[in-house]
Amino acid sequence: MVEDNLKNILKELPPEVKLVAVSKFHPVEDIMAAYNAGQRRFGENRPQEFAAKAAVLPPDIEWHFIGHLQTNKLKLVLPYASIVESIDSMRLLEAVEKWGADHGRVIDVLLELHLGAEETKGGFTEEEIENILSRSCSHVRFRGLMGMATNTDDASVIEADFARIEAFKKSLEERLALPGFTELSIGMSHDWLLAVRHGATIVRVGTAIFGPRN
Repeated sequence: MVEDNLKNILKELPPEVKLVAVSKFHPVEDIMAAYNAGQRRFGENRPQEFAAKAAVLPPDIEWHFIGHLQTNKLKLVLPYASIVESIDSMRLLEAVEKWGADHGRVIDVLLELHLGAEETKGGFTEEEIENILSRSCSHVRFRGLMGMATNTDDASVIEADFARIEAFKKSLEERLALPGFTELSIGMSHDWLLAVRHGATIVRVGTAIFGPRN
């Protein structure tokens, strides 16, 4: 099932768009099924679960941490993550910078734009992101933006959210010198095709690959 689902998605996904298989709540056996089918990028959002999986799975996996990250859980995530997609507060950004300095590492990150209508969603405003990008960080590398659209079945609302983050990223690229600031992570199982039409370079797909979580 996992192999067939991956094949079906990759048939429609442009080759330049990165597919992150969101494996949270799914067992190691499911991840290995996707791995054996050729998938190498996986996304997790719970630090303890992530660390346990990363410790036993192949070392060439490119792990994306995609969930809210508490500063006291950095030691579970940063040793394994290729990129943290969910930098959503100054406190977290400063903690990641300090961890990188303490461990001689530069951490790739995406800044999360508060995109959806829900107040419970994390993330920065456009103004806050612009201020962050004007800062000098020696141990954090800003690779782009991440956003989560409003949780709705109304495609027009989702499209408006994606259009907003797409336009903001283009505006940043035009006005600021941002080497390596190339990624736009939007789109999940139900809306990734729409996200691709709005410039997504990363889509995060879980249910459409692994089925409903256990």
